[in-house]
Amino acid sequence: MKKTTLALVAAAVLVSGSALAHQAGDVIVRGGPILVVPDTSTNSEIFKFDVNSNAQLGLTGTYMITDNLGVELLAATPFSHEIKLGNTLVGKTKHLPPSLYLQYYFLDKDAKARPYLGAGVNYTTFFSEQSKLDGVTDLKLKDSWGPVVNAGVDIGLTDNLYLNTSVWYAKIKSKASFKLAGEEHKVNVTLDPMVYFIGLGYKF
Repeated sequence: MKKTTLALVAAAVLVSGSALAHQAGDVIVRGGPILVVPDTSTNSEIFKFDVNSNAQLGLTGTYMITDNLGVELLAATPFSHEIKLGNTLVGKTKHLPPSLYLQYYFLDKDAKARPYLGAGVNYTTFFSEQSKLDGVTDLKLKDSWGPVVNAGVDIGLTDNLYLNTSVWYAKIKSKASFKLAGEEHKVNVTLDPMVYFIGLGYKF
């Protein structure tokens, strides 16, 4: 996924597809596979948890404020993660990471490929926590607010259809609370994932 994303971004300026004509008032919807790759760390020497990567269906909706400025909302089907301590499964959780951010689109509105950069805010909500290790109960993860940055490129296929590839980096800090053998513990968990997307977009 990473190599595919980087290759598409590098090739975008060489693509000879249809003109995109992103312009003020356009609504752009994108859909495709999206992969979350957490970079997990904790503030505990004992509970050094790890969280696995997970792929789901990613969806974005963009409104072009001007020919070069857009506001985008990122959504996805719920991500599912295993929480491990070494090779031991401790628990599972699901999360949704809706993000809202402002984007700047480079090049002219009629360019055949339009790279862009964005920045905004991410809200991550955790739910459906499950304890999977004997002796661990009452597992709960606190929701998170944090900044998110975004980069991507649209490559024209037809007048309204195009290929999109994009990446995000989000700051996600949570607090895991749980009981181990009846004793309560709280651990600060930093996820800070990279998120990778490739899919198709349609302009309305």
